[in-house]
Amino acid sequence: MDTRLGVWRTRTDRVLVQALDALHGTEPRLLAAMRHAVLLGGKRMRPMLAYAAAHACGADAGAADAPAAAVELVHAYSLVHDDLPAMDDDALRRGQPTVHVAYDEATAILAGDALQTLAFSTLAASPLPSQRVVAMLAELAHASGAAGMCGGQAFDLAATGQATTTTLSALEHLHALKTGALLRAAVRLGAIAGDADEGTRARLDDFANALGLAFQIRDDLLDIEGDSATLGKTAGKDALQDKATFPAIIGAEASRARLEALAGQMRAALEGCSGDTAPLSALGRMAIERDA
Repeated sequence: MDTRLGVWRTRTDRVLVQALDALHGTEPRLLAAMRHAVLLGGKRMRPMLAYAAAHACGADAGAADAPAAAVELVHAYSLVHDDLPAMDDDALRRGQPTVHVAYDEATAILAGDALQTLAFSTLAASPLPSQRVVAMLAELAHASGAAGMCGGQAFDLAATGQATTTTLSALEHLHALKTGALLRAAVRLGAIAGDADEGTRARLDDFANALGLAFQIRDDLLDIEGDSATLGKTAGKDALQDKATFPAIIGAEASRARLEALAGQMRAALEGCSGDTAPLSALGRMAIERDA
């Protein structure tokens, strides 16, 4: 694994702590719930993608600090809300009680809301040129809202209990929004931070699109092959809820074959980039080979 990923992960945690520490005067229980949601581990895939994309475009890590933290804060808020009884009703996240279990539902809703607004205020405070900051704000908003993550979650709720009738194309569209949009945004934020040209952005988009789908297929496989202790969340819930997943629709073997094809697409996309894409390549492998 590329050693820079560990450096960027540590850097992400430091920037996130700084953002939370700056919330002076916040109601203590709310702030504790926000810290619980953000600082108890996680893969940090999205911020590492932002750093790696910025690096591939020739920018230093400082340029990616704000976008990396912002995309992780949005991800953290989405998990808090996703775990609520009205959504997935999960009690375990990252090996710890979910926020609504550790605190209460009302606090969890407020913590998610506050993390989302903190994401945008953190990004708005980036020292990069204002034109790039505005572009990043627009990108993150698009990826987070009805045309991205929230819209994908709505499709997912509608598809729950419909595993036998959901088509493969509908499932791919669902996850291009629910999972892929924020992963793609992380790469795009890094590219904007690095002031990438249009050709480079297009190739990085191709990489991110393949990675987003691969990440979700691996998630679906882990739900049927993994265990709760390793995953840090409840295993086997997809089947119990009759959720539309790739293994449910095309089978586990075909899902693994699709992962291999997506790995090839990621490699091909990065071959066209002129910068150092080794960290991005490592993240692509991580998305496919991870066990949690």
